[in-house]
Amino acid sequence: MRVVLRHVTLALVPVIFGLVVGWEFAHNMESCGRLVGPLFASKCHARQLQYQILFQTLGTGVGALIAAIIGSWLELRLARAVRQATSTGGPS
Repeated sequence: MRVVLRHVTLALVPVIFGLVVGWEFAHNMESCGRLVGPLFASKCHARQLQYQILFQTLGTGVGALIAAIIGSWLELRLARAVRQATSTGGPS
């Protein structure tokens, strides 16, 4: 059960990073009408959505990189513990 929980947690890291970055981008941008005026607001909104998707994708990529680093570190730590236990004759 512990292994499954570890894998689920590592799988959720990129999703959480992507959602947080996309949410932050959406809430930090001003409205399109205030930025470019009412005439170009519809084009600005489409561009704003493209940038939000781009930021969300980049956040997911960074989250995947962090999850890979954490997963590798946990596997190396586990391998060292098993190797140490087998060299001392303890249970594995």
